[in-house]
Amino acid sequence: MSSPLPVRDGIAPSYCWLPEGRWNNLLSFLLLQFPDVAESVWRSRLARNEVVDAHGIALSAHSEVRRGMCIYYYRELEHETVIPFEEIILFQDEHLLVVDKPHFLPVTPGGRFLQETLLVRLRKKTGLQHLVPIHRLDRETAGVMLFSHNPTSRGLYQAMFQRHAMRKIYHAIAPALTHLDFPFYYRSRMVDGDRFFVMQEAPGEVNSETLIDIYEKRGRYNVYQLSPRTGKKHQLRLHLASLGAPIVNDSFYPDALPCKGDDFSAPLQLLAKSISFTDPLTQQARFFESLKTL
Repeated sequence: MSSPLPVRDGIAPSYCWLPEGRWNNLLSFLLLQFPDVAESVWRSRLARNEVVDAHGIALSAHSEVRRGMCIYYYRELEHETVIPFEEIILFQDEHLLVVDKPHFLPVTPGGRFLQETLLVRLRKKTGLQHLVPIHRLDRETAGVMLFSHNPTSRGLYQAMFQRHAMRKIYHAIAPALTHLDFPFYYRSRMVDGDRFFVMQEAPGEVNSETLIDIYEKRGRYNVYQLSPRTGKKHQLRLHLASLGAPIVNDSFYPDALPCKGDDFSAPLQLLAKSISFTDPLTQQARFFESLKTL
């Protein structure tokens, strides 16, 4: 579905499908649908013709609305925390952009982050309007991240992640597990936890697998080399915590701690160190490595 509004200042427009219901006009719907956005904000956006229908026709506060309509608008944040760390572009061709992401920087807009996200920063820096991430990386995790900026080839690279054809290596600092022989595979069944932002292990069919080895020994801690064979949310963090070796500065596992807000003093010691694969277009071997170390 193409948007009638262009990318503006690195921000792609948001959209909303109207559900079942009755409203006096567009403004009454917006105030009910987005209670955290002040009426004055919506009136300002409407006055600037920045709320449109699927055909790009500007809507007013008094426009009639109905179930099934799709409206487009630009999301705005009045105050946004500046993330004081910079991303580094490692590689670019006509299909891919490869980036070394810093800790604390979210990949895509959401919640209290909009301009201070990797996607928006890169769109502004490169001018690539079709840029999208083709895999996940937590806000707390640093390292190598792949983006597609060519819609015609995007599906080929996305399919490689779905087939687990991308070899990803992570480094993590965690307590030494002296009773185990390395390397070994850790397997478990991961499901959504009691809180929406965490995962947990449960009995049943295995759906996650990680190859765990020691990259370097540092006294009571090891730098572990982790090769995930599956791509579950928080897989590496949960697997190490379940072994009794939670990653240093992990605020989610084994226990979810209070939000640190804008405290950047203790980054999660997890790094997406490298990605390697056979390029589906050229059949050439590709290898991208983070410049960062833990």
